[in-house]
Amino acid sequence: MTDRLALSRPAEILLVEDNDDDVELMRIGFAKSRLLVNLHRVRNGEDCMEFLRKTGAFANVPSPDLVLLDINMPKMDGREVLAEIVADAKLQHLPIVVMTTSAAEPDILAAYKLRCNSYIVKPIDFKQFVTVIQALGDYWFTVVVLPSPA
Repeated sequence: MTDRLALSRPAEILLVEDNDDDVELMRIGFAKSRLLVNLHRVRNGEDCMEFLRKTGAFANVPSPDLVLLDINMPKMDGREVLAEIVADAKLQHLPIVVMTTSAAEPDILAAYKLRCNSYIVKPIDFKQFVTVIQALGDYWFTVVVLPSPA
């Protein structure tokens, strides 16, 4: 992790994912990494925005260092979440990694136009999925310098 984060606390990651199997693969990937993370999960975009804004049931949650966002979700999809984050001055600083099954060029372009920081197509293979999660954690928490939480 960045020295500042590594010395002070675990990384806080918000996982916005409706698929329980993908959540479990991410938990395994982070557990196999050498990184200390707290993985928080919400199932849809509406809950994501409540978590980020610390409203309702999420009033006392920590501010995430990184958001892992699925695109295709119920209630409010990832594109809508990205649009709300970009429009909210209090949330614009958050690094957002889109993790989805879609490799469609229009989805990729739309996510980047909405200012996601990275776009990852979820691997189907278990080993590769875990490797991607470990690489993602290494990159965001050992290479990148993140802003302090709000």
